[in-house]
Amino acid sequence: MTDRSTLRQAQGAAGTRILGVGSFQPEKIVTNDDLSKIMDTNDQWIRERVGIVERRFAEKDESLVDMAVKAGTAALADAGVDPSEVDTVILPNCTMPTQIPNAAAQVADRIGITHPAAFDLNAACAGFCYGLGVASDLIRAGSAKKALVIGAEKLTDHVDPVDRANAIIFADGAGAAVVGAADTAQIGPVSWGSAGEHVDLIYMRDDKWIYQEGQSVFRWATTQIAPIALRALELAGLEPSDVDVLIPHQANLRIVEAIAKKLRAKGGREDMVVADDIRYSGNTSSASIPLALDHMRKAGTAKKGDVVLAVGFGAGLSYAGQAFICP
Repeated sequence: MTDRSTLRQAQGAAGTRILGVGSFQPEKIVTNDDLSKIMDTNDQWIRERVGIVERRFAEKDESLVDMAVKAGTAALADAGVDPSEVDTVILPNCTMPTQIPNAAAQVADRIGITHPAAFDLNAACAGFCYGLGVASDLIRAGSAKKALVIGAEKLTDHVDPVDRANAIIFADGAGAAVVGAADTAQIGPVSWGSAGEHVDLIYMRDDKWIYQEGQSVFRWATTQIAPIALRALELAGLEPSDVDVLIPHQANLRIVEAIAKKLRAKGGREDMVVADDIRYSGNTSSASIPLALDHMRKAGTAKKGDVVLAVGFGAGLSYAGQAFICP
C-alpha cells in the first residue's frame, strides 16, 4: 500500500476580540416633520409607534461602498491597525444595487487592503452579528488573522418614499469592527438561526421596494428574540446579570424595550444600558448594531471592558447574537 501524505489543518487563536470600531452616517438629516410634508404622517405618530425622531439619508451619488469605506477606515484607526495587517473583509448588507461585483472587494481596495479574502454576507438586519460570528470563527480556525467586518446599507434606494409604513423607519449608514486574536475569549459563540416559514413577512417587492408585515414582525420579534439573546449568554457562560450593555438591532424602539424588559425579568440588571440609537439613526439594518456601539462608546454609555450583548434579527427571517467585551 502506497504511503500518502497527511493533510494539514491550520491552527488558530485561542480566543478573539474586537480591536476597534467605527461608523459613518450621511450628513443629510431627515426629521419627522420633513416626512409629514410628503406623506400622511406626523411627528407624534412616528414617535409613538417606532420611537424615531430623525434619521440620515444618503445623497443620490453617495453609495453603499462609499459609506462602508469611511466606516471601515474609522474602525482601523480606532484599532490602531494598518490596512496591510487585515487579511479578511466581510461586508454584511442587503442593499447593494448589483449582485456582482461584491461590495467587500471594492471596499478593501479603496481602503488599501491588498488581496484579502473579501465577501458580502446577506442576513439582512442580522448581518453584523452573522459577520462577527464568522470572523471570530475564521480567526480561531486559523483561516484569518485580522478581519474587518462592515455592516453597510443604503436602504433609501429600496424604500418607496411615500410608503408611510416603511419610509418613516429605514435610513442609511455603516458601522464596522476590526476583529483579531486574543489569549482568552472576548467574543462569545454566536447564537443564530432562521425561521424560513416566515419568509413572506419581509421581502423586496417587485425587486425594488422593501415590504414588511409590520405587526407580524413586531409580534415575532417581541416573543422570539429574547430567548435567542439568552442562548447567546448561555453559550458564553454568562448570566443576564453579567450584561452591562444590551444592543438589539435598532428596528423599532418598542421592540428594543420589550427585549430589554424580558432580559431583566430573567435576572438582567436594572442599570443595564440599552441602546436606543434608532431615535436619531433610524433602522439601518446590518449597520445598526455597530453604529449604535460606536455612538455609545463615544457618548461614554458603553465603556472599555463592559460586557455587551448584541442580537440582530430581520428578513429571512434570520437572527443571530453574541456577547462580547467592549473594546
